[in-house]
Amino acid sequence: MPPDRPSERAVPGLVLTGGGARAAYQVGVLKGVAELFPERPNPFRVIVGTSAGAVAAAVLAARARHWQKAVRSIERVWAGFHVDQVFDVRSRRMLASGLHWLGSLVTGGAIVPPRSLFDNQPLRDLLSRNVSWSSLRHALARGDVDAIGLCTTSYSNARSIAYFDSRPGVPEWTRRTHVGRRAELCLGHLMASLAVPFLFPPERIGNDYHGDGAMRQLAPLAPAAHLGANRLLIIGVRGPLESAINLPPVHRTSPPGPGQLLGYALDNLFMDQVYSDREQLERVNQLVGFAPQLVPGSRVIESMLITPSEDPRDVAARHIASLPRSLRALLGVAGARDARGSRLASYLMFEADYTQELIAIGYRDAMLLGSEIRAFIGP
Repeated sequence: MPPDRPSERAVPGLVLTGGGARAAYQVGVLKGVAELFPERPNPFRVIVGTSAGAVAAAVLAARARHWQKAVRSIERVWAGFHVDQVFDVRSRRMLASGLHWLGSLVTGGAIVPPRSLFDNQPLRDLLSRNVSWSSLRHALARGDVDAIGLCTTSYSNARSIAYFDSRPGVPEWTRRTHVGRRAELCLGHLMASLAVPFLFPPERIGNDYHGDGAMRQLAPLAPAAHLGANRLLIIGVRGPLESAINLPPVHRTSPPGPGQLLGYALDNLFMDQVYSDREQLERVNQLVGFAPQLVPGSRVIESMLITPSEDPRDVAARHIASLPRSLRALLGVAGARDARGSRLASYLMFEADYTQELIAIGYRDAMLLGSEIRAFIGP
């Protein structure tokens, strides 16, 4: 990739993708980055988060002046996670939800279906206690961070919307598939970014309902670039085998069940767009570097992608037994029992045994890439 123009100041940006419980891996990478830059209160001037990545983004921006402490506080939460801190997994609640769906199906919709499969009120309560929106505004006013963006999807126009707050002078933007709108960020924006369709209820912002930011995010790197970053450190959650394109076909004796299909849907939701957008970014960089007249007004934006060196599905398979019995029963009913459910479970397993192992993998990967990360983010 062509280097930045010598006259352009490096503006590091952090892009945290979605990935449900897999986002624990991002926490491990952030722990490593914090150790690589002990002298810097905040290595990133721009922070953008989507879905589960939006949680860490909000905390890091709000506590940008004490970035290392912020990372440690995020690690404590993720290392001690239990599913019931994210959604209600009591057997009675799960049974009631299932009967509600069945009643709606039997009556042809006369009984209004529930808003979602899971009730994520526990997550709302957890975030209310751990994210300070007033601290976020103070951090921006002090210049501890230049901008933060939280990405959602509008259910009315199917556009990807990056709600952002920033230093003065950063304009809103409108493109065909994505827009950026300045806002006084609050818990509603964060809950909207986390609202995985079908699993969690949509969130109302103004006169519109919003869902998970990854749903229509065809250009997941664009918000950070619009907010001024020109060096993007992207932390993804796709494992090494999941990235391979030449794997031999797997012989199956039975068709995949609904739970397995939902796991594939979450793969597409959280991971595929980042790779295609990065490829597009590299093509634009080549044009800017060698034929700038073809892309007037564009600039070189470097990127570095860090993803798990170990497949999260394999990690999840080792810890299936740690899930609450009610959730394991649901996976079994959906045809995602045991190892067959590891893909879906890898997104839903908010349990300490699993998250701690992913944190350790992320930390190890970051330290192995330490010199590259330091050189990329720069002095």
